[in-house]
Amino acid sequence: MLNSLPWNRISALFLCLGFLSCKSNDDPGVKPEDNRFTKVVLTEGMDEPMELTFLPESRILFVERKGGVKILDEKTGEVTLVATIPVNTKYTNKQGVVREAEEGMMGVIAHPDYAINNWIYLYYADPTDTKHVLARWELKGNELIESSKKIVLEVPTQRQECCHTGGGMVFDAEGNLYLTVGNNTVNPREGSSNLDERPGMENADDQRAPGNTNDLRGKILRIHPEDDGTYTIPKGNLFPVGTEKTRPEIYTMGHRNPWRPTLDSKTGYLYWGEVGPDASVDSIWGPKGYDEFNQAKGPGFFGWPYFIGDNFPYNRHNHADSSYGAPYDVNAPVNESVNNTGLRELPTPVVPAMIYYPYGVSEVFPQLGSSGRSATGGPVFRKADFRKDAPFTFPAYYEGKWLIVDFMRGWIFAVTMDENGDFQSMERFLPNETFSSAIDMDFGPDGALYILEYGSAWFRGNANSRLIKIEYNKGNRKPKVNAASDKSAGAIPLTVNFTSEGTNDFDDYDEGKLTFEWRITNGSGFDQTLTEANPSFTFSEAGTYLVNLTVTDTKGEKNSASLEVTAGNEPPVITIDIGEINRSFWFGQSELEYSIAVADKEDGSFADGKIKAEEVAVTFDYVPAGFDPIEIASKQTGVENAAILNLGKNLIEASDCKSCHQYNEKSIGPSYMAVAEKYPNSEENTEYLMGKIINGGSGVWGDHGMSAHPSLSEADARRMVDYILSMDDTRANIASLPLSGKVNTVIPEGENGQGCFLLRASYSDKGSGAIGSLNGIDFVALKNPFIDPQTSVDRKGVQLLTTPRVSFMMAGNNSQFALKQIDLTGIQQIDVLSSITERNGAIGGSVEIRLGSATGELLGQSEKIGRKEGGGFRPPQGVSMVEWVRQNANRAVVKIQPTIGIQDLYFIFKNPDSKGEEVLMSILEIEFKNKVVE
Repeated sequence: MLNSLPWNRISALFLCLGFLSCKSNDDPGVKPEDNRFTKVVLTEGMDEPMELTFLPESRILFVERKGGVKILDEKTGEVTLVATIPVNTKYTNKQGVVREAEEGMMGVIAHPDYAINNWIYLYYADPTDTKHVLARWELKGNELIESSKKIVLEVPTQRQECCHTGGGMVFDAEGNLYLTVGNNTVNPREGSSNLDERPGMENADDQRAPGNTNDLRGKILRIHPEDDGTYTIPKGNLFPVGTEKTRPEIYTMGHRNPWRPTLDSKTGYLYWGEVGPDASVDSIWGPKGYDEFNQAKGPGFFGWPYFIGDNFPYNRHNHADSSYGAPYDVNAPVNESVNNTGLRELPTPVVPAMIYYPYGVSEVFPQLGSSGRSATGGPVFRKADFRKDAPFTFPAYYEGKWLIVDFMRGWIFAVTMDENGDFQSMERFLPNETFSSAIDMDFGPDGALYILEYGSAWFRGNANSRLIKIEYNKGNRKPKVNAASDKSAGAIPLTVNFTSEGTNDFDDYDEGKLTFEWRITNGSGFDQTLTEANPSFTFSEAGTYLVNLTVTDTKGEKNSASLEVTAGNEPPVITIDIGEINRSFWFGQSELEYSIAVADKEDGSFADGKIKAEEVAVTFDYVPAGFDPIEIASKQTGVENAAILNLGKNLIEASDCKSCHQYNEKSIGPSYMAVAEKYPNSEENTEYLMGKIINGGSGVWGDHGMSAHPSLSEADARRMVDYILSMDDTRANIASLPLSGKVNTVIPEGENGQGCFLLRASYSDKGSGAIGSLNGIDFVALKNPFIDPQTSVDRKGVQLLTTPRVSFMMAGNNSQFALKQIDLTGIQQIDVLSSITERNGAIGGSVEIRLGSATGELLGQSEKIGRKEGGGFRPPQGVSMVEWVRQNANRAVVKIQPTIGIQDLYFIFKNPDSKGEEVLMSILEIEFKNKVVE
């Protein structure tokens, strides 16, 4: 055919073909298919991982909160414990109450020239002094050289009250180190800003830290580490060296809890996620809580504790007399607190957040959804940051985009900026994937995106903590692997059905041709391989088994997923019985009677005396409306740890150990306290002492030999050693409640009653032989029966105004919202409290309540309500504003048919006469009642 064409047309055709063959297929305007990204799990089951950094030769260094410094070798998959740094992990308040602390080991980063100098930097809570420390060590291979330690920087702190540490680090191209530092301040009960200037309440005043130019807390610091272990101040920080009442290390200030920072290597702009306060609604204190994703184009003041989000101002609040004043002036911010040691006039302009979002749906960034929130951060992608042969470098479509992740919500968004670096748009990255509990995220040298996931429970090692990577595959795609089982634990013989459902490969030539290999091992010689896609297996011997599914495609590319099965130990079952009362709401009763049943197939039960009361952790709290889940968990975890340690104590009491050892005094052998003082609490010492207990020994404490206990299981020996070594530790001292009784459900003085009562029970069983413990939990949360509509979801026709006051308005016929997971047991009536006045232009309407969806079963409907004027603007003396509003509200009364159990409720607002988006009513609250009230 070519021979029939004129020469010039042949030449033009070849030129065209040549042009096309040279053109890159990496078009920045073309979004890559999601299926070209593959999630690969590198390791799982860590003990509170915090931050990661990359070393040469495909090694990843990460730290754990209790002080662990570990290296993962990607080539072998092996994780090595390099060192355990002594750190503080407890708070002790003024009353002497000890509980778990958010602090500990908080951050790690390798020096940019690590390949030459072997320097790494760790940020941690000093084990004895109230300070956070930035220190440098040499790390050679897998050895941390203790003698090389140099303390670079110290941040004085308080450790009486929770929370917020920061601890993220990043280096810039000039060798400057950026360090995020949290506010180290009490979370206010109302969930808003921290502005308490009363004597003795300094830890509740953020004006003494983030708003203080002379304090390092609530800041992002920028320093230049020097070779001798000191640091200098680079030019361009917020305050020049020598400026009175300032710290020159400060790059940005006005932060509550800045998390993981990153730098755009092209623009030099700094980015980070910032965790905000917990208020779910706007109030007299000021705006609701927002988490933020922030950008600093240079040094600046980012507003906290006076402003949040898009510079929404908080109101002045005198805690001494509970009076309120005008909102803070964003154009002239001043710090007039008695606790301020810095400048009165703060830097301007105040920099607003780039992205901000509340618990509910954001009016500005609705794509971020609604639920818990904890902004982590993430990296900016620049292709020039990676070597040309990096195998998994992301495509040009992501050039200059900031990838952000939220710890609680599990999504990743790609944020696009314009040519000025300002926000332009965002879109979900891999919307079908969930990245839960992501506490750090960064690109590795191979171009893949690495994500460190903390796990589901605070203050403990989690089986679902893991380090994963997202690989981009522009050629043959690795299989996407999913492994699951119908059981994760149980008594033997234990038959488990495994499934690879959801596993696939997006290359057509691999369809139906994948091979499956389920490898089951237990670390003690057991090794079984199954090759079906969905096999079953019966475990006949007790043990903890790792089940790894490897899937291979026709090109030999492999990917895997794993899970754990515990055979020989049935999980414990805990139930809290509170009778026939509603499990969602508290209706003003002064006490709650409860009983807790604990049963375990191997351990027995509390009823038969085989499980002792002190081995079960029971806590009861009043949780304010604006609460920090970490603060609540710190108390619960302390009680749970004490219960777990009591398992070891009871094993000691039941053994012959007391014939030779006493707790605090020397007997034939040393006291347990002396053993704890001699051997620091570490995994190495635990293993050593377990061997002594099981195998016996002599010569350490004198000539008298220690008897062997060969019949004692390793699991029981470990529990005994854990108890002994804990005797020299600072331990939480909050007492557990009995397994049955009554608790006072009285709102604490000073609370507004909008919180909830939380009763929680936990039991970690004794395991079975060498098998570790399994945990069982039950809880009851009773909240105030008045629900704020701002906590609703699935909204349609809602107009939310926040100035000059909050108005949650239903606009148009069939406007609606939903309240999820409500117990309807005993509920007979639901009142919708509203404002329908000439002032707000509402015309009224009726309310339907339906189950499950807007078209679900009709539970009940109200009469049509119209305008109701009057009531005045101020309550009479002796009546609170909240009660005054409730007394004067226009109520749509819905008597509902008897329904039990947890339900999703949809509220549909009706008025066929409304025109377009005409407002029907402004919703104030929804009240649930356990009796009919006319």
